[in-house]
Amino acid sequence: MSNTDSFSWVTDAVAAENDWAQAIYREFHRHPELSFQEVWTTERISRELESFGLTPTPVGHTGLGVVISNGEGPTVMTRADIDGLPVTEITGVEYASEQDGVMHACGHDTHITGLLGALKVLNSHRDAWHGTVIGIFQPAEEVGTGAQSMVDAGLTSIFPKPDIVLGQHIGPGPAGYVAVRPGPTMSQADSVKVTLHGKGAHGSSPHQSKDPIVLAAAIIMRLQTIISREVPPSETSVLTVASIHAGSGSNIIPPTAELQLNLRNYNSDVRDHVIAALERVIRSECDASGFDEEPEIEYFNQFPLTDNDQAAAQRTITAFKNYFGDKFMDAPQSPASEDFPDLADAYGTPYCYWFVSAPVVGNIPSAMNHSPNYAPVPEDALPTLIEAMTVATLEWLTA
Repeated sequence: MSNTDSFSWVTDAVAAENDWAQAIYREFHRHPELSFQEVWTTERISRELESFGLTPTPVGHTGLGVVISNGEGPTVMTRADIDGLPVTEITGVEYASEQDGVMHACGHDTHITGLLGALKVLNSHRDAWHGTVIGIFQPAEEVGTGAQSMVDAGLTSIFPKPDIVLGQHIGPGPAGYVAVRPGPTMSQADSVKVTLHGKGAHGSSPHQSKDPIVLAAAIIMRLQTIISREVPPSETSVLTVASIHAGSGSNIIPPTAELQLNLRNYNSDVRDHVIAALERVIRSECDASGFDEEPEIEYFNQFPLTDNDQAAAQRTITAFKNYFGDKFMDAPQSPASEDFPDLADAYGTPYCYWFVSAPVVGNIPSAMNHSPNYAPVPEDALPTLIEAMTVATLEWLTA
């Protein structure tokens, strides 16, 4: 049962922190750091938490957590990712990145501010809730291993088991909207590097080679049939060959070729079948081409399926509908991916992950997440992010 009729105070509380939020967001935007390099970021977050009267706890190299204890009651874990991307910013905003070739192109700076703001509001309004709030500032989401790195660093022994884990993400769209989807929400993702070992030769003597470029072309074409002929039409599955590297000249057949692929699935059984078929096709094409050496197949940047707990999602939806009114939307499935579920899975705890929209500076249609001109309008983005995280947390912490 939602308690959001008693959450009306949140709007004024968040509005009172707007100047602070706008200022600290601009600090984070100016100082993006790549995955597992977020040293300045975690130090700045720590100082801010300490100014609230809280005691942050390092978790791993650049992870950070904090606990607000407020009597008996449920425990809620809230999470923000904190890393930037290797992107050169072209937004033209006066608070643009000061780090060469690094940018908060995915909005993680707004996530940090959104969680800090929610923790600040909750900490200063303890009379409105009871229980425990855990704030997690997670590194290296962009490479898919940051959440697991915190688990490996002892997350579950440092912080108590939560009853629910909550997370959110900003994206381009109309101001002030939130969106939730029960069940599979963001795809499971796997990146794959394939190295083919053939035999080089002079371009005038192709018969003396085992040409990895011809083999790569055959593999690329055959891989497409996995989706079109082996995955049921009712399922969504993506197999993209996004990179091929081979050769150094027009008359030199190289000894090796490298492919990089990306897989996206919403069904773990389908994902397992696609991976098995991918390996089958690659090895079979190598055999058919008479290659003696086995191909190397390596997996990296692997992300779990974001599969929102049905009951938790419905409870969050009710809270958001009551608070945001007609600015609540049903979220479509997103082919993007997240490592957020690894935190909840480490505890065996349900989770809910939602989306917040805000216009992009300059209203550039192509300015999507990961674009060099992606910068959400902070005056639109930050209040909604802070409100959404605060309301969702309160839903679990008020009777």
